[in-house]
Amino acid sequence: MRATLACVVLVAAALGAPVGAQNKKPPKTISLSGCVVQSEKTPDQFTLNDVTEGTYRLSGVKVRDYLGQRVQVAGAVVENKRFTVKGGLLPNPNVAAQAGAMDPARAAVASAGGAAGPGTVEDFPEFKVKSVRPADGSCPP
Repeated sequence: MRATLACVVLVAAALGAPVGAQNKKPPKTISLSGCVVQSEKTPDQFTLNDVTEGTYRLSGVKVRDYLGQRVQVAGAVVENKRFTVKGGLLPNPNVAAQAGAMDPARAAVASAGGAAGPGTVEDFPEFKVKSVRPADGSCPP
């Protein structure tokens, strides 16, 4: 009796899995335009700087030939469901090491943050490119 019940549960679970997978909708295709920029740290990685939508890390179709040019790309934003932890010393390690030996106003400004550092390409959302074509306009040098 237990073996039959276990078998029924396994078959029901196996049949239920494909049904849930079918409900997943494909990502909506969108279009972005901007300048293709090469990463300083990883030369084979590129980003698209769109003035209205922001910056995206490009994957999919190769865009190396469009480096420094204004392009229009079609594709989708890739949903990243991985758990990430970003942290570090606050305020930055230099301010923390001074342990009160600096001006309190300067320490407060340092702990509040400020301009972002150079960052890495991985910090940007991923955009999977399906097609790319040149667009009118120029990119900053």
